[in-house]
Amino acid sequence: MTPTLFMLGASVMAGLPSEGKDTTFSRILEELNVVAVKQESKLRKEAVSSSVIGRNEIEELNIDGMKAASNVIPNFYIPDYGSRITSSIYVRGIGARMDQPAVGLNVDNVPYLNKDAYDFDIADIASIEMLRGPQSTLFGRNTMGGLINITTLSPMRYQGWRINLQVSSGNSYKGALGWYGKLKDNLAMSFNVNGGYLGGYFTNKYTGKKLDHEASGAARWKTQWLINDRLTLQNVLSSSLLRQGGYPYEYINTGEINYNDSCYYHRFTINDGLTLNYRGKGYTMTSVTAVQYIDDNMTLDQDFLPLPYFTLTQKQRETGLTEDLVFKGSAKDGAYRWLGGFFGFYKHLDMKAPVTFKDEGIRTLIEDHRNNANPYYPISWDNREFPLLSDFTIPTFGVALYHESRYEVGPWNFTAGIRLDYERASLNFRSRCNTGYMINERVGEDDLIPFRHVDINIDDTGKLHRHFFNWMPKVSAMYSFEGEVTGNIYAVVSKGYKAGGFNTQMFSDVLQGRLMGIMGIGTNYDVDDVVGYKPEYSWNYELGSHLSFFNGRLTSDLTLFYIDCRDQQMTTFPDGTTTGRIMTNAGHTRSLGCEVSISGRPHDRLLLAASYGYTNAKFLDYNNGQAQFKGKTLPYAPRNTIFLQALWEQPLQKVILGVKKIGIDLNMRATGKIFWNEANTRCQPLYAEAGATVTFEAKSWELQLWGENLTDTKFNTFYFMSMGNEFLQRGKPLRVGATLRFNF
Repeated sequence: MTPTLFMLGASVMAGLPSEGKDTTFSRILEELNVVAVKQESKLRKEAVSSSVIGRNEIEELNIDGMKAASNVIPNFYIPDYGSRITSSIYVRGIGARMDQPAVGLNVDNVPYLNKDAYDFDIADIASIEMLRGPQSTLFGRNTMGGLINITTLSPMRYQGWRINLQVSSGNSYKGALGWYGKLKDNLAMSFNVNGGYLGGYFTNKYTGKKLDHEASGAARWKTQWLINDRLTLQNVLSSSLLRQGGYPYEYINTGEINYNDSCYYHRFTINDGLTLNYRGKGYTMTSVTAVQYIDDNMTLDQDFLPLPYFTLTQKQRETGLTEDLVFKGSAKDGAYRWLGGFFGFYKHLDMKAPVTFKDEGIRTLIEDHRNNANPYYPISWDNREFPLLSDFTIPTFGVALYHESRYEVGPWNFTAGIRLDYERASLNFRSRCNTGYMINERVGEDDLIPFRHVDINIDDTGKLHRHFFNWMPKVSAMYSFEGEVTGNIYAVVSKGYKAGGFNTQMFSDVLQGRLMGIMGIGTNYDVDDVVGYKPEYSWNYELGSHLSFFNGRLTSDLTLFYIDCRDQQMTTFPDGTTTGRIMTNAGHTRSLGCEVSISGRPHDRLLLAASYGYTNAKFLDYNNGQAQFKGKTLPYAPRNTIFLQALWEQPLQKVILGVKKIGIDLNMRATGKIFWNEANTRCQPLYAEAGATVTFEAKSWELQLWGENLTDTKFNTFYFMSMGNEFLQRGKPLRVGATLRFNF
């Protein structure tokens, strides 16, 4: 690979995607890319804070999914904790631990509706595009933090076989096999399979076994067909399977991971996306139709202690259908351009979420509570284990109309857009419990005699509905210039929106409250009050620039932002709860900060890159009913993200064992400070992880020897409370590995 091409692929900070030699087909592929349909082909020419990770950089850093890109992009942080269902993404202080995502995800044009399916390994990623700040005007719900677009390798641009083999610490093995071929000059296909196994890094003291083990596999079939000069088609069918342990949560009081019941996460997905693009006279029409299916099972020892308190199982089956119809055109002189479209979706979720109380939970959380209130007539439960059963059906649909106009006047580019969005969510629920207990009469100090038996037969059903209508405007102005320094400066004002929803995990608490109410104690919840939460809104104000110096040898991106957020969705543990968590709306928050990215080549063989993200996110008004948190920092969102990289390429004057070039990549990622709770009493200070890769490149193969967290830095990635107990998860330790790639 030439130094120039390598710079394009590795310049994460420059935002320049690497292009194939066939520029004509490259243009067609850009139209098949859903981001390029609604954005310009080069994001650095847009009034948006963006980053693009090219294929070479992806391979240098062994990026096979979104989590591996965390911190490489400024203010983009995905903590690695729990299991792959916990795909929490934080951008500029905006994020979500549960339910609706704050950042959208498209993979080969397929928009993922459920963030439970965000975390997966994918073979042969060609590029990752990250647009920061609200993208709600063009992309709608749940993109108020930004949008990620992942594109896989095109069989039109590459033909042949690709094999990837990897072994690393933690008893980890990965492999991928892909075939890319042209059946005709205008028809190409690719088939990929990949899989992996992880033995684990963390041991459960109770069992003496690794608990973060996993096995996974995936397959993808991609078709690209240039039907004629006007019509193109792309279809991508993919499926994945996951069997994972996970949840290495350490009890702070003992410093141990030690719990008795099993924790695991299993998932099966199918996704199919069909993109049709038609070029008319003066306009283009693009249709993106996608079908998604996810079937998963999360089972937890919810107390995470070596005692039989209670367990939670959450089984979901969700089917989703989306349609995005985009029209795009321009005036004859090209000064005025317009874009408009229709988006619709429907998803149907069936969920079963039983909470099973066990002996210790029955004794301490129910019997002791009741008997302390009435010691003269103590109770004893019939069985030492019983379930609280909750079943849900959640159909949701939405429609949207959007439009954006652009007008160029000399070096100026003005943009204005708006989206009208309607959504209806329904919840059909059934909560039931069949159990019982004996009321005993105390005779003397130690003797008890049966007094009366109480049967508990609860069977509650109901339906709830929520309607959401919202408008999402955006305006921007950009000034472009050329000379010794080329680039642009811009200003953007945009509105972000994240959909509301239902707190299904609260139904176990509602049911437990009903049970305790039968005994004359406990907390009674109003279902309609605690189960629903409102949408989240934000106004984003942004100033930025994309600049290039010295004929492109030095590039820089700078962004300043301020976000005013209302009804920010927060994950909390409500007063009186013992088993659940709830999504609630904080009153008023604000976030301000900056993003800086620099990439330069002081020597033809040396690439230096750096990115820095700073976020200061505060509560302006938030009272959870127990305390006021005004002025406190929002939890879980890091204040700083830092990425530094130095890459040197050394061609060999004499080929040795087929090796013609050696590359050395040194990098460092740093994150923090991260506060873990609203009171800011627990935090993770700034920490850094060093990485390195040595690459031996031959004509048809490449060997990488790499290491991550080479300093073996000790840090935490997550903190939470359960029943008043504090838990955290440690970050992964030092890891080393080898990756072997074949291309033929």
